[in-house]
Amino acid sequence: MVGFEPLHEVEYEQMLLSRHELLHHRHHMLERSAYVLLSRIRVQGPMSIGELSDAFGLDASTLNRQTAAAMRGGLVDRIPDPGGGIARKFRITDKGARMLDDERESVISGLGKVMADWSDDDIAAFASYLRRFNTDIERLAGRPWPRPSA
Repeated sequence: MVGFEPLHEVEYEQMLLSRHELLHHRHHMLERSAYVLLSRIRVQGPMSIGELSDAFGLDASTLNRQTAAAMRGGLVDRIPDPGGGIARKFRITDKGARMLDDERESVISGLGKVMADWSDDDIAAFASYLRRFNTDIERLAGRPWPRPSA
């Protein structure tokens, strides 16, 4: 397109990325909110509603609904604070961990189909740009997201 500036292209491609069903397959084992919640708890460890609220930038009532649904599904349970604090914390259950692993493998499988013809260097470069993009958003929002150790 004439005059289609790079930031416009990033905006448009990001919008298209968010709509692709192959990456967000129709047969979800987990709701998206549960997938993100479990991913955060797995990397960071048990978290209270307050910690989750700070991490996600969401109000406590929203997180109470999400964690209640995850508890009903057997994905998380509430435990006393391992650090001795007053607030109870949510930790991932064995069932939650299994479902998270299954969901993640399904997403990775979809990505593998999309990137089947990409070189390892191209995949690594794309991952590096995505990480940079996300960490810059996190920096601006003041909410860094922990990354799993390799």
